[in-house]
Amino acid sequence: MSSPPVSFERPASESRPGEYNAWHMALAQLDAVAERIHLDPDMHAILARPRRELMVACPIRRDRGHIEVFTGIRVQHSQGLGPTKGGIRYHPNVTLDEVRALAMWMTWKCAVMGLPYGGAKGGVICDPKTMSMREIEALTRRFASELVAVIGEDIDIPAPDVNTNAQTMAWIMDTISMTKGHASPAVVTGKPVELGGSLGRREATARGCVFAIENIAPRIGVDLSRARCVIQGFGNAGSVAHQLIEGLGVRVVGVSDSQGAIYSSRGLSFQRVFEHKTQTGSVVGCAESETITPEDLLGLDTEVLIPAALENQIHAGNARSIRARIIAEAANGPTTPEADAILDEAGTIIIPDIVANAGGVTVSYFEWVQSLQSFFWEEEQVNSRLRRIMDKTVDRMWETHLEEGCNLRMAAYILALTRVATAYRMRGLFP
Repeated sequence: MSSPPVSFERPASESRPGEYNAWHMALAQLDAVAERIHLDPDMHAILARPRRELMVACPIRRDRGHIEVFTGIRVQHSQGLGPTKGGIRYHPNVTLDEVRALAMWMTWKCAVMGLPYGGAKGGVICDPKTMSMREIEALTRRFASELVAVIGEDIDIPAPDVNTNAQTMAWIMDTISMTKGHASPAVVTGKPVELGGSLGRREATARGCVFAIENIAPRIGVDLSRARCVIQGFGNAGSVAHQLIEGLGVRVVGVSDSQGAIYSSRGLSFQRVFEHKTQTGSVVGCAESETITPEDLLGLDTEVLIPAALENQIHAGNARSIRARIIAEAANGPTTPEADAILDEAGTIIIPDIVANAGGVTVSYFEWVQSLQSFFWEEEQVNSRLRRIMDKTVDRMWETHLEEGCNLRMAAYILALTRVATAYRMRGLFP
């Protein structure tokens, strides 16, 4: 017997009716899992709305002397399991709906990994590629000052995301510390090691993704020492994934960034691609490679595909062209529900984002613990603990997939929603 139809008010969407966006995707995924596990409608209503949404104006003085006002967003989806956790991105296409979706996905990600966090996300609508370092610092500090009442080591802990990094987190930590009058290293994660950051944090998202691939590949008969891989996106997650998976003997035959895509049947050396990207700003034009379209990249014949760019990259329009046996979602929300259904029917194994890219938040949890205790771990400890948690989560997800007769995304969501709903029920309703 399915749960009764759910009827409740959801936050107004920024999109026109019929237009699909990340928030719609996140709600569609929630609805599907809620129906599958017969989630109580009252609990469904709670989980379908972010707990807190904050939009702020961030005026800064540009280098040419004029003042420009940027919009900053922070969404905290759930505090059922603990303080909220999630990155901050700087991008011209940031929207409230996107941040809502990312915050909800962070809730499921933390829950499925067994971390004591709820989900949050933040963003500033800007193009950091057109801004000086001084302007980015000013914007970061102004945004942090607007968030001071709603973030903190036991409230909401930001981290890096698209176009932000350890330096960004250092500025946020310093701004909050100056406002409070004392050092607050645990208010952010992903900060420089010199300021209490964790060893292994920069590589953690990609490392966790590769650990998940290593766990899944032998289950479906894929020999990674003979496998080919395609990576969409060559930022932090994509580039580190290239380096790590190449170290397993996998031949990376295709890579892309925001400027275009390249291909080589013989394999693309990480060192060569990385050096070319560093020197020119793009992977395009790398020696011993052929330039192809980003669309052709996704259709390459390969065993492993790692989407490490933005959301909605795999959709109904291109899903049938994908030939990978394993898709490991290093990005958040790269596959739409329509594409999910197409790929599921084709027998493609998708390691969902809430597991595949959870290495970052897992090591952020390690960093938070270290900062709170002022006791720091060796990188070997960090990586071994990460592998243990990733393997445990992937094992549970695979077992649920077999028991429930569902794909891995549904299995991961069943585990996550069950944990979050249980926490809410046990805590009760205040007041």
